[in-house]
Amino acid sequence: MPAFRILKTARPKWRLPDHRHNYSVRDPEKNYDYDENGFDDDWQSEHSSRASSGSYGSEEAMLRPARSFARQPSRAYEDDKAPRRRFNLYFTFVLGSALIVTVLVLTAMGRSSTSAVAAGAIHSRPPVWEEFPMLERYFGGMQTLIARGENNPEYPGDPEQVLEAIRNATSSSEGANPIISTRDSEKAMPMHSHPVSIKDKDLTGIEECFLDEASTIRIPKLHAYSGVPLGFPDHVIGSYQELGLRNDVCFDRFGRLGPYGFGYSRKYGGTSAGMEGDTLEADRIWEHDGQVDFRKVRWSKLQQKCLEKNRHRFDNPPVVASRAEPVDTSLETNIVGEEGAPLLQRAAFLIRTWSDYSYDAEDIMFLRSLISELSLESGGQFEVHFMIHVREDNVQIWSDEETRDRILAESLPEEFHGMATLWSEQQMSLLYDEIEETSHQSLPVHGNFRSAFMPVQLFSHEHPEYDFVWNWEMDVRYTGHLHELLTEAGSWAKSQPRKGLWERNARFYVPAEHGSWEDFKQMVRVQTEHSPTSKPDLWAKFGIKGKNPALHDRPAQKPVWGPVGPDSIAHEYGDVMPPTSYHADHYTWGVNEDADFLTFSPIFNPESTGWDQGHDVTGYDKSSMPPRRASLGTTTRLSRRLLATMHRETALARHTMASEMWPASVALHHGLKAVQVPAPIYIDRQWPVDYLAAVFNGGRNGAAGGSRLSVFSDDREHNLRGTTWNHDESGFAGKMWKRWLGYRVDGQGGEEWELAHEGRMCLPPMLLHPVKQVDLVYDVDVGAK
Repeated sequence: MPAFRILKTARPKWRLPDHRHNYSVRDPEKNYDYDENGFDDDWQSEHSSRASSGSYGSEEAMLRPARSFARQPSRAYEDDKAPRRRFNLYFTFVLGSALIVTVLVLTAMGRSSTSAVAAGAIHSRPPVWEEFPMLERYFGGMQTLIARGENNPEYPGDPEQVLEAIRNATSSSEGANPIISTRDSEKAMPMHSHPVSIKDKDLTGIEECFLDEASTIRIPKLHAYSGVPLGFPDHVIGSYQELGLRNDVCFDRFGRLGPYGFGYSRKYGGTSAGMEGDTLEADRIWEHDGQVDFRKVRWSKLQQKCLEKNRHRFDNPPVVASRAEPVDTSLETNIVGEEGAPLLQRAAFLIRTWSDYSYDAEDIMFLRSLISELSLESGGQFEVHFMIHVREDNVQIWSDEETRDRILAESLPEEFHGMATLWSEQQMSLLYDEIEETSHQSLPVHGNFRSAFMPVQLFSHEHPEYDFVWNWEMDVRYTGHLHELLTEAGSWAKSQPRKGLWERNARFYVPAEHGSWEDFKQMVRVQTEHSPTSKPDLWAKFGIKGKNPALHDRPAQKPVWGPVGPDSIAHEYGDVMPPTSYHADHYTWGVNEDADFLTFSPIFNPESTGWDQGHDVTGYDKSSMPPRRASLGTTTRLSRRLLATMHRETALARHTMASEMWPASVALHHGLKAVQVPAPIYIDRQWPVDYLAAVFNGGRNGAAGGSRLSVFSDDREHNLRGTTWNHDESGFAGKMWKRWLGYRVDGQGGEEWELAHEGRMCLPPMLLHPVKQVDLVYDVDVGAK
């Protein structure tokens, strides 16, 4: 014991750390026991166990070496470290906050980019088609005309060889005009225009119509030139030959619009536009008919007089059946006139416009061409109307006669007065009331965008004298004779059999890839009847499950044969049932039956495509979406039978869909005949035709729709921008039309270009959409009124 006390008094008494300071032995800045090997964990564990036993004053504890506390930091040392600790704390907080903000910003940007890619606003990579070389020979001049059969097209052949041949053909001795050698070459066509009118077969028993009350001013004729410019590309979609359209001629701007005021002064009744650029031999088109003074022309009176003279050629207006009577589903014309010839069916041609539309000279000239070529030349077979949208919804055009007359007078140039029908969205909401307001894309269900065919349904209901109604958009142009296009399209549609029709409608016809129309028809049959999604059902008949279970989750594709619609629709509207089974028919059902719905675009299945209007369905049971079909654009022909069915579906069943989906879907539901007419379509770049066919028909089983890979999906529709028939305002169609008119576009073309090269452009019959804002250049007229 004495030894113990001596030792105890000889050595300093241990003091444990004051726990009030809340020190941590694991903090390097607060550690009490670091030796050369680092932290004394053994002591810490030992000390902790002993501290819990209360033996702080034990002899064993006092024998512990004192070096562990010899390095204990003083309070002053701790205070010196406080500013550094605060700095480290603040720095860590700022750095952590910056990292969190950066992560949040990058996440938001990633989501935004993903949404933009899905919406088609941006692409994860530049579109492939934009890398293809631009075609040059669309803009070839008239002074290089060559017979179509001898032309080596720049596309879809080898453009480099063609361009090299053109350079060789247009080369000459130094200082000479290279155009002259081409015009004098053996294969060059003479630049002599010839009149173009409707075909003789459409003139049986016709009484000639004129542009004045005294019947002295003849209807001017279009003028065309034989051949096409050297190297002119071939169309990539559709077919001239299949439709019976001429492609061995081309139209320059004077031959197409010169009869309607282009190229001569306002003081003579023209527009004073087209007086510049290449005008070589333009005067030829006025040698026979002269230049018409349109300032006194009143088209409404001329149409009515022409119809009266030719009423003997047409079927009598049908009797409107009451709702209790069955609907006549036959459009065949069996009535025979006095001369033994079948009476013709008539069509209303509705030009869709709006009350505050500003008509320029280019619009007016094309409208004159529509009335002349469709109505007057045909002896009243077509009658042109303006369907004018009054966008002031608070104006009661249906009850206030004075207001209606004022708007009619203000909405059209004077020469077209008396040809208009007004409509408004409020009027449609009163007529087709109790329709669910779904506000798809924040737009009203009775609006022009979502329900463009509501006023057309009403028009047909009030005008039963028309067997068909053409719905025509203001921004559509045609470089050829419009009567030829519409009549040949209708005749071709009438000749099509029903078997496989909906499946052919759903695809782009690419002749260079698909071959003849018969080859194309058989290809579609194989794709439909032997599609991968059909095979599981085939094997299931034998109790065998296919190798790919996922295929069993998708319904097999079955060819459309008769009405295909939801159970909720009313089938008493005149559904058309097939006379035989699908396999028993030998492509006979539907032949010589007029098409109820005719369009120039594929009639595709919007299901799973991501098309933004594909789910704009109102009044149906949406727990299972009804079968649907769509066709982009509303430039279509509709039969009286189809419009009556659409009218009843909307008025009685409260059903409707998006404008571009409604007519085709009603035709599908009720077994009516719908036809896509393969009008020729051109493209601006050198697409490989096999790649183009794969992209344009990239949907389900080789169709244009039915899957996310559809070219009509929001993120893939940009592929159509380079075609002449599309809906993109910045696309190829508008540029083609303006270049053809002689104007400079994207730094190319124009007056100087024409005079320095091959002259003005000459285009074969070509359907163009959309064409907007054509600002013509006018010559200053002296004494013009």
